[in-house]
Amino acid sequence: MFELLFELSKEGRKGYTLPQLQVPKKETSKLIPDKFIRNRPVRLPQLSENEVIRHFIALSCMNHHVDKGFYPLGSCTMKYNPKVNENVANNSCLKNLHPLQSTKLLQGALALMYELAEFLSEISGLQAVTLQPAAGAHGELVGLMLIRAYHENLGNPRKNILIPDSAHGTNPASVTISGYEAVKIKSNEFGLVDLDDLKKNISEDTAALMLTNPNTLGLFEIQIKQINELLNQAGALMYMDGANLNALLGIVRPGDVGVDVLHFNLHKTFSTPHGGGGPGSGPVGVSEKLTAFLPIPRIVKADGHCQLDYNYPKSIGRVHSFYGNFGVMIRAYTYIRMLGSMGLKRVSENAIINANYLMKLLEGHFQLPYRGPAMHEFVLSGSKQKDKGVTTADMAKRLLDFGFHAPTIYFPLIVREAMMIEPTETETKETLDKFAECMIQIANEVENNPELVRNAPHTTPVSRLDEAKAVKQPDIRFYFD
Repeated sequence: MFELLFELSKEGRKGYTLPQLQVPKKETSKLIPDKFIRNRPVRLPQLSENEVIRHFIALSCMNHHVDKGFYPLGSCTMKYNPKVNENVANNSCLKNLHPLQSTKLLQGALALMYELAEFLSEISGLQAVTLQPAAGAHGELVGLMLIRAYHENLGNPRKNILIPDSAHGTNPASVTISGYEAVKIKSNEFGLVDLDDLKKNISEDTAALMLTNPNTLGLFEIQIKQINELLNQAGALMYMDGANLNALLGIVRPGDVGVDVLHFNLHKTFSTPHGGGGPGSGPVGVSEKLTAFLPIPRIVKADGHCQLDYNYPKSIGRVHSFYGNFGVMIRAYTYIRMLGSMGLKRVSENAIINANYLMKLLEGHFQLPYRGPAMHEFVLSGSKQKDKGVTTADMAKRLLDFGFHAPTIYFPLIVREAMMIEPTETETKETLDKFAECMIQIANEVENNPELVRNAPHTTPVSRLDEAKAVKQPDIRFYFD
């Protein structure tokens, strides 16, 4: 190696090339068919380090990401993720652990998981938490499995799950996968669960109500105690989708208002980057009557040491190949320990303030279908602009020209031309003001120059695509020589 480096330094300016490893053809033919063996050297471009770095930086700038600009996606928040979390998760003492090691060698990791579950239990007001589910939707499935086990243990299996029409889109899918039938509950004129429709649909076949709270309109279900009473009368449980929990930290504990099952999105509320679909973690918390059914193994403490306990005969079993997505847990644990109880409450307070501030700036320029005070997000309607021939999708495309990612559009389905906007707790007033200015400018363009909006974006590396064709016939090119 040292001789090679010497030769490179001496001959570099003469166009020295690395020696090719020559493998006898008779040897390669045993491993690789002849048609796949090169008969000439690979043609690689001669590039400087600066050129390579600039190329990949330029590619990264063509994409939008949280380090580049505001990401106002509703519900599926791509928020700021403290870099210290990444540093802790990258500690070699943690990331190089293997789940098949002896528990004697995993005491630190098991203690972290035990304490994290205790923190989540306290935050939610629920009796116990499992960390095994690998994502929010996985947590939904596990929660429904726990509900099924509970009713079957009582000798009273049930058939359906009630889901408000303002719930998260994964809820009906999870219900179907878990073997239940989904029954839709209407929203009232205030965007909340219609109690009359709920009463009409609750029956002895109802296993649970699957409630997103705050819902996808960004509204807190202020009737939650009445809802809980109706469920209790029918012997049904209350499941709460906890994806919007960053609106409630330190303000409301779901367990205190009757929630029996709750999934947490650690990768959202507790700060792990999850753009592109991962990584995720969806722990599930339960009330006391469901603890016997939690997945195994469970982490318990005995004589000051953490152990894995499999001795739960009513458990639904293991739901993850090991114990959960540990890297995400490290980040969540770090986040909670850094902020403490008062810091977590400030997170929700800031999320609520930001959402309401931005909503007030925009409500005069777009239709606001539900006027209740917002929690962490709010939903506008582009129906006024649609009536002038410009769609919400057009306005979302135009927003890209200003360097902002578009908000979630066309969801929830109960709002025509919906724009679901979540400013999150971490954006500054200056950023929110700039975003509002751009949205207002777009609204004015719809009035005065609608073609500009209909043909947007104008400044992005790729202009408007045929989205249906792009899904079915993606133009993906690979260059080989």
